[in-house]
Amino acid sequence: MAAGGGTSSLQLPCVFSPKSQQYLAVCAQDGRLRVWNTDSKTLHQEYVPSAHLSATCTCIAWGPCRTVKEGPQRKKRKSEAGQVEEKVDLLAMGTAAGTVLIYSTAKGALHCTLDGGHSGGVNCVQWHPEDSLLYSGSEDTNIIEWDLQTGKARSKWKADRAAVTSLCVSPDGKLLLSAGQVIKMWDLDTKEIYRKFTGHSTAVTTLRFATTRPPDSNGLYFLSGAAHDRLLSVWQVRVDGKDKNSVVSFTLTDEPQHIDLVTSSNKEEAVRLAVVCKDGQLHLFEHFLNGPCKKPLSPLCTVQMSDTKDSPVPIPLLAAALGADPRTVMLAYGNHLQPVIERVEINTAERHVCLTRDVQTSLSLSMETTVSKVKVPIVTSKCRVLVPGLPGHQAPIKGSSQGSEKRKKDTDTKDMSIAERLGEIDLSATSTDKGAPKGTASLQTDNFAVLLVQGLESNDNNILNKVFQTRKEMIIKKTVARLPLYAVLPLVEEITKRLQGHPFTAVVMVRWLKAVLMHHTSYLASLPDLVTQLGVLYHMIESRVKMFHKLTKLHGKLYLLMTQVATSDSHNAVTDVDHTAKLVYEEESSDEDEASGDEGLPDDDSDHWEEEEVMEETMDDDDQEEQADEDPNRTESKANGEEDMEHENESEEE
Repeated sequence: MAAGGGTSSLQLPCVFSPKSQQYLAVCAQDGRLRVWNTDSKTLHQEYVPSAHLSATCTCIAWGPCRTVKEGPQRKKRKSEAGQVEEKVDLLAMGTAAGTVLIYSTAKGALHCTLDGGHSGGVNCVQWHPEDSLLYSGSEDTNIIEWDLQTGKARSKWKADRAAVTSLCVSPDGKLLLSAGQVIKMWDLDTKEIYRKFTGHSTAVTTLRFATTRPPDSNGLYFLSGAAHDRLLSVWQVRVDGKDKNSVVSFTLTDEPQHIDLVTSSNKEEAVRLAVVCKDGQLHLFEHFLNGPCKKPLSPLCTVQMSDTKDSPVPIPLLAAALGADPRTVMLAYGNHLQPVIERVEINTAERHVCLTRDVQTSLSLSMETTVSKVKVPIVTSKCRVLVPGLPGHQAPIKGSSQGSEKRKKDTDTKDMSIAERLGEIDLSATSTDKGAPKGTASLQTDNFAVLLVQGLESNDNNILNKVFQTRKEMIIKKTVARLPLYAVLPLVEEITKRLQGHPFTAVVMVRWLKAVLMHHTSYLASLPDLVTQLGVLYHMIESRVKMFHKLTKLHGKLYLLMTQVATSDSHNAVTDVDHTAKLVYEEESSDEDEASGDEGLPDDDSDHWEEEEVMEETMDDDDQEEQADEDPNRTESKANGEEDMEHENESEEE
């Protein structure tokens, strides 16, 4: 049987269909589901989920074979009635958004969507072998049992403390293995734990039942593989419950990525195992499971792919499927976007087998025959091409020599002569006599467009320099708008060359690039090789932007430094302050002060100096009393004043 279990979210799922191995289901980096036919080696179907970028596919599992109704069919004869053909139909895809998509290969469309159950991304999906049931394990540590007839969840239970990373249903449909950090075996009737198995230190990514024997006979075995683990462990389910440790281990070269096995129904039948590791190697094992084995078992044969170059490079194997013949193996190798499928006979007597294949030739052949839906039209002299650009969307500048050869061969060409073109230009100029300046402006832009095309075709730098010297926005826009479509790509290439030159020319070229992107975005988006055409321009702009950030930092530091230097120079240039006063104000003395000053001085001629001393003493006493008591002593001061006046009069009379 092909691997139908889930894979970890870090790996891209790649699974062969069960039994006949007619199909290979791959989810590549672009989020699309591709179903390849292994017989014809071609792409059978392609499905793009609605949220293929945000909710990427994390795991794939093929459903059991069933009878498919593909539409109205004729009535079968009695001899054909018993021969009902069962085909592979349903395919379950778990997404990072927590939904499970059921895709029908018979219809070529989505069958149903199972959502509303998980709050985290789905890590693994597993089908029930008989009933129309599906089990899914998620990052939210829950397991959900889905009923496909109703499209709803039948039961949901918490499986582990950590995320559920792998699931596997027993061949009889009674037991379910789940793994997070601990491997648990569940009874599907009661949803209770039957056994627990511990031994892996990392998340378990692979669980597969190795035998179809009932658990009561001590003959039920299963194997497990974990992330960053180079061992595959085999566990035995014992009746007495003494199954704490693994009984057999297989050695690998890297973490297991894809496992396919042929189960054994009794002790005399060996288990055949094919393991594809993360390093791209295939390991084949064959072992009789009849008890414990202490030593780790090495692979019976190791298969590796490489190319046919002088220095061979290994080609990674993606998946492998064992057939009825023990020597034949179905291999899928190469790239997930387009894997190469091949049925190979391997001589297991050799311990190491290296297969050399030329992947490039097979890829190109299959791309031309199956995947590529673009057809190149056959162009003759009687037909006229109306699609953007030339057939195949190639730049016509490269095909200019082909055009000259066609002109030499075809004598009945209807190309206009130079005289006719000049006559048309004269007519267009004279027809707009009323608006003479408008006519001259339109003629100038027409000339610029023609000159630009001629310069691009002949690679004449003088013509191109003359055209690119214009700085007027309107002339640039009109010139670019009137360019033929086949000249857009050569113009972009010329602009990228000139942008890499001097910054002054780059300033002008940015205006031309802006006009090209504004007018011809739809044409550029329709080109299949747009990434290669604009890759140089994109990387150059990105490098310039990175340098611009550093230059702005340097400019800011230099500006700060220059301003500080300028301010310090201005401080030093300030002259010494002149301390001489510009204006002097002198306060004049009052008349009362002068009078009091004159009275205070004794006259030389006065004979009555004793009386004057007495008067001065009395006046000083009066002043002190006025300062001490202002309001109540005003009457006293007046009386003293009158007495003083009387003494003065008496002295004058004497």
